Amino acid sequence: MERAILVGCGSYRDAEHIQSSLLELERLANTAGVEVLDHVIQYRKTPDPAWLIGRGKVENLADQVYKEKADMVIVDRELLPGQQINLKRMLSCKVLDRTQLILDIFAMRARTREGRVQVELAQLEYLLPRLTGMGHHLSRLGGGIGTRGPGEKKLETDRRHIRRRIQYLKKDLERIRKHRDLHQSRRRKMDMTQVALVGYTNAGKSTLLNRLTGAGVPAEDRLFATLDPTSRFLVLPSEEKVILTDTVGFIRRLPHHLVASFRSTLEQVREADLLLHVVDASHPEATEQMDAAEEVLKELHSDRIPVLTVFNKIDSGCDRILTAEGESIRISALDDGDLIRLKEKMDSMLHAVNVQGSAEIPVSKGEIISCLYKEADVFQSKVVGLTMKMDFQLPLRRYERLSQEVKAFICNIY
Repeated sequence: MERAILVGCGSYRDAEHIQSSLLELERLANTAGVEVLDHVIQYRKTPDPAWLIGRGKVENLADQVYKEKADMVIVDRELLPGQQINLKRMLSCKVLDRTQLILDIFAMRARTREGRVQVELAQLEYLLPRLTGMGHHLSRLGGGIGTRGPGEKKLETDRRHIRRRIQYLKKDLERIRKHRDLHQSRRRKMDMTQVALVGYTNAGKSTLLNRLTGAGVPAEDRLFATLDPTSRFLVLPSEEKVILTDTVGFIRRLPHHLVASFRSTLEQVREADLLLHVVDASHPEATEQMDAAEEVLKELHSDRIPVLTVFNKIDSGCDRILTAEGESIRISALDDGDLIRLKEKMDSMLHAVNVQGSAEIPVSKGEIISCLYKEADVFQSKVVGLTMKMDFQLPLRRYERLSQEVKAFICNIY
């Protein structure tokens, strides 16, 4: 097992947040199989552009690394390429930042082909700007004085290879996305209702999926125990069969490389009719974790989908009163009675209200007409001149998801 010292940096007024973030980083390190030796914090108004922490602090840290025989230092933020190089030279050990650690955990957890492709893409996009070497001036690709040299260097070969690999992976993900879109359109044609489990990592989403559907997916008390999404059928009290999907957990400062690479997977969330936002009610920072998950949902443009906030793990001695916008329920995923209440709540939200209306759409707006046919049950339509008149009905949850462009052509709602 490798041994690491964790480093945090920030101002005094954020002291509590820095300490809690380091505790989360320690859990991430443990998930990656790293033994944490110590936490080191430097309080300063602005990060040092060359070292992140001050040079004196770096020298003290180098002594500590030597004395405690640490294999690496993990920094609780994303390092600039120059900062990482300087720290490696001074500390004489591996230097990782928060993003690298999370990427490593994702690489370790990926099981499906899509998951491995997504992780590799995120790693390469993170690595590309951090390649260092002699520089472009030794290449024969340039022209004029100062560009003639001994030929193309390994650095440039590596960069070109990585760029080619990134392009290949993006095309591969696009093929996978198109394949998933076929499944999604098939589900839409069958009018299958979709419910997605979302929330902070280790909130209990996989346990809830197992208890509701008997999915049998791994559920461990560690961060990012589940990476690849899993979908199972669930029968609600109304006897409607829905598709329940467990998604990858969120975390504060989720690396943007991961959000971009996993966008095709996370877009399943945008297709859901209902989101179950699972919150670990026993966690001391439950409110901050809720905010972090909601930020990612906004980034995915999924904030218009109806949300049922599920305050989980109330059997773990939670005595705080947590609130959420919209509907919420307090449960323990291990209690059968709570699971029955949860399914009843899901049922009532999915069948709360149907919306009926009429629309007048120019026949030239084929994409708008197609969208309304896809999302609603159109029971009457006719063309009058250059206008398509449609009478339709759809669940309120789907009406709220319609874009403003589509809603602009809806005349009446009743």
